[in-house]
Amino acid sequence: MKPSARVIPAIFVILWATGFIGARYAMPWAEPFTFLWIRFGLTFCVLLAIIPIIRAKSIGARNAMHAVIAGVLMHAVYLGGVFWSVRHGLPAGLVGLIVGLQPMLTAIMAFFFLGERMTGRHWIGLLVGLAGVGIVLSPKFGAIGGGVTAATVSAATLGVIAMSAGTVWQKRFVAHADLITVTLFQYAGGSLATFGVAMLFENGDITFNGELLFALAWLVFVLSLGAILLLMILIREGEVARVASLFYLVPGVTALLAWLLFGETLNVVQLAGMAITTFGVALATGRAKSQASPATSRASR
Repeated sequence: MKPSARVIPAIFVILWATGFIGARYAMPWAEPFTFLWIRFGLTFCVLLAIIPIIRAKSIGARNAMHAVIAGVLMHAVYLGGVFWSVRHGLPAGLVGLIVGLQPMLTAIMAFFFLGERMTGRHWIGLLVGLAGVGIVLSPKFGAIGGGVTAATVSAATLGVIAMSAGTVWQKRFVAHADLITVTLFQYAGGSLATFGVAMLFENGDITFNGELLFALAWLVFVLSLGAILLLMILIREGEVARVASLFYLVPGVTALLAWLLFGETLNVVQLAGMAITTFGVALATGRAKSQASPATSRASR
């Protein structure tokens, strides 16, 4: 196994978990879709500036359109749905549990649309991972209150479905195109979509201060560039169902970061949940002895 095959997933999980910390700093100071279109627009500008320097390859109009669609799903709908639901009172514990459904949804979509095959061991791993996520988040369930409405739950659920669909779309249509150029068009789609929603439904309220500027810089350079490029590499090199199972580790890592940065509680039950989640991910990401199905091979070309 290449060293990068071990290192990249770990780095990705840590970076992705910091996104929720960044959102905690930003959300008190900006409306969700206003903040997101600025974040995505800045990321687009950074990528546009470095493409000539690194000589990224053109991907053609067809691949560009597929990248835009993936970006709308993975960035605009996913983050927009999650941020909007939190902004309107859906408790973080319940959001985390809904987001925890993503690996299962991705595995199901990959089975139908990519022809990926999962063994019994991998399905068990996904279920064990989901149980571990529930245990990690269980101390927060007591905070569930009036923010649990059909609108907030639907927004978070739609976001998770969109993330799974975008991951599958990326793998199916543009996995092997130039990663930098693909990411550029993803953020073009994400920025335009969130800008449209912000113009229609928000007032554009935003307060620029130290916390928001720090969150914006972190989310642009570390999340939107670093973590997303790592995710694109993982999708290109592996089956999307196994890649998606890494998201099970994010709530545990986020809990650790919140404990370190904000003094939030971290008890034995949560630590046990992290251990169970890690075991489930190990099962779900382990390679099956049998080869991938012909349908998978065709989809990966």
